[in-house]
Amino acid sequence: HVQLVESGGGLVQSGGSLRLSCVASGRTFSSAVMGWFRPAPGKEREFVAAINGNGGSTRYAEYAESVQGRFTISRDYAKNTMYLQMNSLKAEDTAVYYCAAFSLSAYLTGPYRYWGQGTQVTVSS
Repeated sequence: HVQLVESGGGLVQSGGSLRLSCVASGRTFSSAVMGWFRPAPGKEREFVAAINGNGGSTRYAEYAESVQGRFTISRDYAKNTMYLQMNSLKAEDTAVYYCAAFSLSAYLTGPYRYWGQGTQVTVSS
């Protein structure tokens, strides 16, 4: 049974930082693309960031323009865990953040096969 469990959300003031974690279990995730999403107006979920699996020697990540330079995605492949370091948070970053695994396309933006239940991030202005 595949599970993605997010944690690390909470309430933070504008300009503050949070680190989200996503622990994956139930199958091998090391080669899978994994990413973070959040709801957005007019969309069920908006792409935030994603990172490739460890099948090659090069690590690469992709970010939404709105978080570029403020958020950093990373993985501990041995622990089946993905992180999202969020700095310089803004009120508009307030959302439920969802972890996703196994892109169904050739793109890091998805769509994805597996989803977590989400963790709430609230940024007060």
